[in-house]
Amino acid sequence: MSSGLKKVLGPFQLWGIAVGLVISGEYFGWSYGWNTAGTLGFLVATLLVATMYTTFIFSFTELSTAIPHAGGPFAYARRAFGPTGGFIAGFATLVEFVFAPPAISLAIGAYLNVQFPGINPKWFALGAYVLFIGLNWVGVGIAAAFELFVTVLAIVELLVFMGVVTPGWTLANFTANGWAGGDVLNGAAVSGIFASIPFAIWFFLAIEGAAMAAEEARDPHRTIPIAYTTGILTLVLLAFGVMIFAGGVGDWRKLANINDPLPQAMKVVVGENSGWLHMLVWIGLFGLIASFHGIIMGYSRQIFALARAGYLPGFLAALSPRFNTPHRALLAGGVIGIAAIFSDEWVSFGGQTLTANIVTMSVLGAIVMYLVSMAALFKLRASEPGLERTYRAPFYPVFPAIALLLGLVCLGAMIWFNGLLTLLFCGLMALAYAYFRATAAQRHAAAPDAMLST
Repeated sequence: MSSGLKKVLGPFQLWGIAVGLVISGEYFGWSYGWNTAGTLGFLVATLLVATMYTTFIFSFTELSTAIPHAGGPFAYARRAFGPTGGFIAGFATLVEFVFAPPAISLAIGAYLNVQFPGINPKWFALGAYVLFIGLNWVGVGIAAAFELFVTVLAIVELLVFMGVVTPGWTLANFTANGWAGGDVLNGAAVSGIFASIPFAIWFFLAIEGAAMAAEEARDPHRTIPIAYTTGILTLVLLAFGVMIFAGGVGDWRKLANINDPLPQAMKVVVGENSGWLHMLVWIGLFGLIASFHGIIMGYSRQIFALARAGYLPGFLAALSPRFNTPHRALLAGGVIGIAAIFSDEWVSFGGQTLTANIVTMSVLGAIVMYLVSMAALFKLRASEPGLERTYRAPFYPVFPAIALLLGLVCLGAMIWFNGLLTLLFCGLMALAYAYFRATAAQRHAAAPDAMLST
């Protein structure tokens, strides 16, 4: 049985994956940031986070082209810092990619609940898992083509949303109560800005997941830079456009703690019986589906790569005999995600909604992984100057240093405002590390991988 993945993806497909992984963040999740920071405070937080992501992606692309591996950040950290570095990056990436899909599936349920209010949104979320795990199972070529299709539709729909709500937009609506704690920048507003950082990150979370498809890309040294640079520019424009237009069409506070802010914002302008609204609900689902489907693809490749290298049980590295896809990895991540969907039946943290808590947990994993990745970039520049780098981070070392510094700021803010979830994250890491220490023989027995060592 083959232990490798098929090379079938071109630059346009990789762009679709990079943008599609993220684009649900433009549809929901981010508006929780208004709840803590206000519109103006959250605008500041988003500017900070957009700067971090832009400098991060331009730097991260050097790693993904020099080491085109399905493990993505795990592979870079493993090569730079050895097995323990690989463990930290791999665990953090798993948390990011396994916890993001349940949040997105809950938003899919919320959107469908607008049309079918009698059905529990969680059943729609469960159905989404079943459908898209199946689609990923049948092959990356089909999955990537679908991802590109729904991503383009989702972008078009966001542009339509901005156009339809424009007649009802006013600057006064956007700026009213725009700072947390009042209408001026004060201590409460500054605190709110930092508290809202996880939801600003949600605008861009998971774009780095396209690196996990690098092993399936044709000519990754050329296609990955194209996909990443155009992808981050696409997402920055959409993020600011959606946030500004949604915040100026009425009382934004009514959108600040819900899973479907765009349909509710449009309802203010066109009414609840408008065809535009129903179109947004149905076509808007494509944005959620694009990210949900793409992140399922990402977590399956991460689990597959970790299992193949001996960091997870070896049976998770098996490929489907018929489709040559990591089917067991797909199922493993799905089980965890479905458990998270129903976790509010027995667990509650910090008074936030289930979706907000899942988003925060996913973001914690992401930030840790970003920091390790930037550290790996500096380390590999020093330890492997001869490594083939067809793409080099622009303005090195300034760009990766900015990404690293802002990443530390974001991590500090998240720990400060999310103590219980941080403890849960650390507890999960401690359990994973105990497994890592107990399974050294498993890693020694794994098949050699030239990309993971010098």
